[in-house]
Amino acid sequence: MNAVLVASGDPDPADARWLSDADLVVAVDGGAAWLVSIGRRPDALVGDLDSVEPALALRLEEEGVTVERHPTEKDSSDSELALEYALRKGADRIVMLGAIGGVRLDHELANVLLLAARRKDARDLDLRLVRGGACMRALQGGSSLTIEAGTGSLVSLLPVGGDAQGVTTSGLRYPLRDEPLPLGSTRGLSNEVAAQPATVQLRHGTLLVIETATQE
Repeated sequence: MNAVLVASGDPDPADARWLSDADLVVAVDGGAAWLVSIGRRPDALVGDLDSVEPALALRLEEEGVTVERHPTEKDSSDSELALEYALRKGADRIVMLGAIGGVRLDHELANVLLLAARRKDARDLDLRLVRGGACMRALQGGSSLTIEAGTGSLVSLLPVGGDAQGVTTSGLRYPLRDEPLPLGSTRGLSNEVAAQPATVQLRHGTLLVIETATQE
């Protein structure tokens, strides 16, 4: 099931395209305002509701939108709670919009790190953070990932949580052949898709894989 989560960061106008084939659209607190502004009513509103206008939250609830309220003092961010909601509903492909930008750098970084979490109950989950022509996914050790961006697009490989070991790429301009990418290193920044299919394989650790599509 395809789910789209919309947080209250800074969605790109082009991000609305991800809503067309969504089976489930979840507004993450203040993200409801952007959805309503483009004429899309969410299926659910999740969060502590401190950044959504009370009148909007009430209107959506009256229109049949599921509202899952959480206390302000909680152990998880609204984005994480919305992600858990989508997983409970059976989503196996989740796109996060509005997860970056805005004034809260801490929330932005926390949303990025949600990608890197190891979820035992969602091993086959396709989770991505998208804004405009940029898409970020996480690659865990012992697996591989196919680059979806076209030839000429940029690809960055950034380790999180420790060093990445055994990084092997194909189809990229600057190849890696079973090599390490140390935590904090920028060696994996701004590679380029040279040929399709392009892939990244990782033996140990976690990589954030950021694709930035070329402008058409």
